[in-house]
Amino acid sequence: MRHLRRRTVLISALAAPAIAPGVTRAEGDYPNRTIRLVIPWPPGASADAFLRVMAEQSGKRLGQSMVPDNKPGANGSLSGVALKDARPDGYTLGQIHTGTFRAALMAEKPAYDPLNDFTYIIQLSGSVHGIVVRTDSPYKTFEDLVAAAKADPEKLTYGTFGQASVQNLVMVDLQQRLGIKMTHVPYKGGSDLYNGLLGSQIDAIADASGWIPLVQSGKFRLLVVWGSKRMPLFPDVRTLREAGIDLEVNSPYGVCGPKGMDTAIVRKIHDAMKDALFDPATQAVMNTYNMPTLYLDTAAYDRAARAQNQIEIDNLKRVGMLAKQ
Repeated sequence: MRHLRRRTVLISALAAPAIAPGVTRAEGDYPNRTIRLVIPWPPGASADAFLRVMAEQSGKRLGQSMVPDNKPGANGSLSGVALKDARPDGYTLGQIHTGTFRAALMAEKPAYDPLNDFTYIIQLSGSVHGIVVRTDSPYKTFEDLVAAAKADPEKLTYGTFGQASVQNLVMVDLQQRLGIKMTHVPYKGGSDLYNGLLGSQIDAIADASGWIPLVQSGKFRLLVVWGSKRMPLFPDVRTLREAGIDLEVNSPYGVCGPKGMDTAIVRKIHDAMKDALFDPATQAVMNTYNMPTLYLDTAAYDRAARAQNQIEIDNLKRVGMLAKQ
């Protein structure tokens, strides 16, 4: 009986799949089916274009398809909702950006906790923001727009992706600093926003770099950018600081999963996405939209996210939009 037991154990050991030392079974099996990447923006937005090429390139490296799943609306917070409700098995990932923090901080009953409900995997890039008008607009400079807003409060209109978007929060901040009043018009997505400006429904747009092709084609005029330095594509356009306003806006973002993910799976996703980030196909899309490479590894990204949450708390307090939780 002892010999029979020993033989059974040996046969079972030989039949089990071999796993390299230090590699968990979860890592050895992952991925074995399609991975979903939740993009909280409509198709056509600059972040959507970037994340789609990231999904394609990452999928190649992981050996499984990574399929983009657009879930626009709710100020770009639906990726956070999707991650909160998903299993932590590595098959649901999503973009987490500064608006994800703000949506939770502005809600009396948040749908998720950005510091405790996600696994931060990799920081990728950020957005270059600015204010644009139509080329036939009478506003040739940022100062022209400000002067018109001062002369006729609330007459001028500007569009963004929503009340809680970073673009609108910055515009509210700018109006407070400059002593002007403009009327905000929220839009659901990039194509609607840009068509609103092209159709003269609004006077200006505050948005990330999706307007670059329209500026290059001569349909829009870029008045000012919000980053730390001028854009190489438009070297004559000043930053807010150069226009006399002590304000710099960067919106870093990355990819997360649900909380409680296996560390080996996190490492595998991180490595594939890091490699995809620096692939020439990905960098070409980033160059098109003037997106910076802001890579952070898993540990650094988690630390940065906690620091960003405090920044958003301070920003919302300043404009009176922080919920009393």
